[in-house]
Amino acid sequence: MADLAFWRRGQRERAGFSLYGHAVGAARRPFFYDVLAVPDTLDGRFDLIGLHVSLLIRRLRHDRRPGPALAQAVFDAMFADMDINLRELGVGDLSVGKKVRAMWEALHGRARAYEAALDAGDAAALAAALARNVWRGGAAPRAGALAAIMMASDAALARQNLAALAAGEVAFPSPETLAGGHP
Repeated sequence: MADLAFWRRGQRERAGFSLYGHAVGAARRPFFYDVLAVPDTLDGRFDLIGLHVSLLIRRLRHDRRPGPALAQAVFDAMFADMDINLRELGVGDLSVGKKVRAMWEALHGRARAYEAALDAGDAAALAAALARNVWRGGAAPRAGALAAIMMASDAALARQNLAALAAGEVAFPSPETLAGGHP
């Protein structure tokens, strides 16, 4: 029985990394940077990856088994990747843990703000949270468009089959389609 538990954990970890990879791919779509003017910086990329991962975790965590464990696997995959990326950027070993913790805290705070707005169906609150986080409180004329895309993405993720998600497959909707080709 212990071997079966180990196999399931390994399968869940592989699915978590796969789902995380899909979230990164969705976050790197040029539309976000070229049309919505999300800053194409390390911070801007982190924010969009975090936004997509937050939506994915939101979808998984409220589902029955293996949803919560799979949500944790996605989270773990993200921060394993962040650790590797920081090291590749030359951050010293002694600083990596502190930086990863700061990133975790940032993601957690953002996810809570986004989830509260999504739960309330409040596009204005979501746009305000996105302006504050993605655009760091600067000019964010496309925050409303990003909020609408994220609300539609949240609804699309809610309709996705848990078995497919458990197998590491997720389909983030095209932001171009959700925006109707217009920001």
